[in-house]
Amino acid sequence: MIVDERLTAYLHSLDKTEEDPLPQIARAARQEAVPIIRPETGALLKVLIRLKNPRHILEVGTATGYSSLLMSTCLEPGARITTIENYPPRIRKARENIALAGKEDVITLLEGDALKILPALEGPFDFIFMDAAKGQYINFLPEVLRLLSPGGLLVSDNILQEGSIIDSRFAITRRDRTIHSRMRDYLWQLKHSPQLETSLLTSGDGVALSVKL
Repeated sequence: MIVDERLTAYLHSLDKTEEDPLPQIARAARQEAVPIIRPETGALLKVLIRLKNPRHILEVGTATGYSSLLMSTCLEPGARITTIENYPPRIRKARENIALAGKEDVITLLEGDALKILPALEGPFDFIFMDAAKGQYINFLPEVLRLLSPGGLLVSDNILQEGSIIDSRFAITRRDRTIHSRMRDYLWQLKHSPQLETSLLTSGDGVALSVKL
């Protein structure tokens, strides 16, 4: 937790109740230890979508569909979300949740490895939410930049890795060193790419906001 837990709990207490069936989907995901976006990240996403008013959203990493459904509550009529998931049990659950919410006409779920699916997409997308395997962000980036429209917004979640992103690689357990190194490379690319203007936030587990120039 980057921000003081007491402060985070207080800020969460101010949130209004989410639309059904989002609360039950969130509870089920947490009970099954499926990672979903944190409340503060969800609140940020909703504000960004209201500001940007995107027509075509791409999400890399569906999990059980919670974040897609959350974003769908803020869309204008006619806007669409395309989301990608590779893990079959989560795909099944996401389809169930999308149907439960009655959003099959808004959310299109693509099944498979994003590294293979992204090159086949045409785009453009004016809003892209990156929330998949953290070690793959750097590998997704070239295709994500191709698909993002000029002026489009790329939102990358979980960039601070519970604060360990600032640690030396020698302080990271051996099994996590590749993810740690790749995330640091990804953040460097976001901040130094001539195609992007990027701000890094400590909200939740860290969020990068990148506008394509």
